[in-house]
Amino acid sequence: MSKSTTSTTQPDPRAEKGSLAAFKGLLPFLRPYRRQFILAAIALVFAAGATLAIPYAFKQMIDHGFAPATGQRNIENVNDTFLALFAVASVLAVATAARFYTVSWLGERVTADIRSAVYRHVVTQSPEFFETTQTGEVLSRITTDTTLIQAVVGTSISVALRNMLLFLGGLVMLFVTSVKLSSIILGLLVLVVVPIVLFGRRVRTLSRASQDRIADASAMAGEILNAMPTVQSFTHENIESARFGKSVEGAFSTAMKRIRARSLLTMIAIVLVFGTIVFVLWLGAHAVLEGAMTGGDLGQFILYASIVAGSIGALSEVMGEAQRAAGATERLLELLSVKSPIQNPPKPVALPARTANGAALSLNDVTFSYPSRPETAALAHLTLQIKPGETVAVVGPSGAGKTTLFQLFLRFYDPQAGSITLDGVDIRQLDLHALRDAIGIVPQDTVIFSADAMENIRYGRAGATDDEVIAAAKMAAAHEFIERLPQGYKSFLGERGVRLSGGQRQRIAIARALLKNPPLLLLDEATSALDAESERLVQSALEAAMVGRTTVIIAHRLATVQRADRIIVMEDGKIVETGTHASLVALGGVYANLAALQFHSVHVTH
Repeated sequence: MSKSTTSTTQPDPRAEKGSLAAFKGLLPFLRPYRRQFILAAIALVFAAGATLAIPYAFKQMIDHGFAPATGQRNIENVNDTFLALFAVASVLAVATAARFYTVSWLGERVTADIRSAVYRHVVTQSPEFFETTQTGEVLSRITTDTTLIQAVVGTSISVALRNMLLFLGGLVMLFVTSVKLSSIILGLLVLVVVPIVLFGRRVRTLSRASQDRIADASAMAGEILNAMPTVQSFTHENIESARFGKSVEGAFSTAMKRIRARSLLTMIAIVLVFGTIVFVLWLGAHAVLEGAMTGGDLGQFILYASIVAGSIGALSEVMGEAQRAAGATERLLELLSVKSPIQNPPKPVALPARTANGAALSLNDVTFSYPSRPETAALAHLTLQIKPGETVAVVGPSGAGKTTLFQLFLRFYDPQAGSITLDGVDIRQLDLHALRDAIGIVPQDTVIFSADAMENIRYGRAGATDDEVIAAAKMAAAHEFIERLPQGYKSFLGERGVRLSGGQRQRIAIARALLKNPPLLLLDEATSALDAESERLVQSALEAAMVGRTTVIIAHRLATVQRADRIIVMEDGKIVETGTHASLVALGGVYANLAALQFHSVHVTH
């Protein structure tokens, strides 16, 4: 999913059709609540019926209550009319309250379902999706866009249906009251609606653009807030504030265009609609003076005309909200329609029973390019066999393809050519969870969650006991520093682990991987952030952890890989050398040069 598809400001040539199609996409979220919709519809019909009964009651009061007749009879008519009005008002109150409660519940429920569905869908996407989509934009869709949909489902649909019923019922009663005046008003209203509809298209385009600009600002804010130490170390606070301010001003400018357009649309609608009604009522007043209709008829006509006019005004307001929500719905449906290129096979193959020696791993003529850089091969015709229980180190200069190997092992991407097998099974035939459950990884950039130390380590295996978590921490040389925290294992580590040093965060990650106890362990610069003492402790822990499992180590620091069973040297996505530390140094090639640089540097330093 490219950035251009998620945040486009180009007008949609199918704007009108898109609006209708977008709301159809909500049907799967609405269907489970048919019963609530039926209850809301019943309440809606009662409320609309009560509203339409009020003008008729006024007609009875005017024609019979104030007619020249005996006073006692008129008083009785007035009393009866007002009793009927109170009964109608009571029905209207109960029905309106029931409608409000039901549709508000629906709005909250459907919005919660949509948010969960979008989030559930996003977390299954491959890294390719996150290469091209900012997380801030996704969050904007889950929050801002779903709030707009909540307004439509929880309010606007109900208001629209209510006013549609009032419009149709009022129109029928207008014809019952006076065919001539109603025909005139209907003809004029048709001429009024056309420009309103045409102008509404412009409002919808601006609404979509406004949501896009808000999403852009949210994405920028999320990116900068996650990099505050870097921003502050380069003293870019003012620069980033100015950038965000410019983005917010852009969103404000786009929003003002939408607001101006909606204001103009509202003004046009009110002037044209009420101008039409005033003209027709002027004709009605002359009809009463001429004796062609009664005062009660005119009063009833005025009230029904007011109801019709009010319903049209409300519908135009709802249309504006619906147009904004249509844009939001389109954006959410775009997100839900994204299909990850990494999918579970229709019939997954089970992994063979786990052996005591770990997993066998092999790459067979693998060629891979990242989707964002299709012209550059990150790996080219790579073939590698790793035996169960073997410890293999992968070294090479930056950009050689080392981390790419790990991405393919975990099936974050699929190679364009060749295959990767785990215990003889092509990993594309394995269930994704089964594959990733068989692999433990200690990444170079450790992720610490906003939770305590115990839960951060337990992330490696959700069902682990406290004792198992503590045992894993001890193996990773993390137990001592965790115990020294204010609340020990219950200490909150701060967002992204800001309360820990880099080495401490890495030991948490190592403990997490050890707790998982997988047959295949991937170590990506696992000791890069450790001081000499911590590195010694962790190295001994890792060596113990490697027993009975296959381990692949990426390291720039060659001192950490000298005891590997085999060292693979990569350059430009290819394996250029293979052997032990001693044999590779004797070879005098790429590894020997790397070793000479590092060990000479260490010697000079000391």
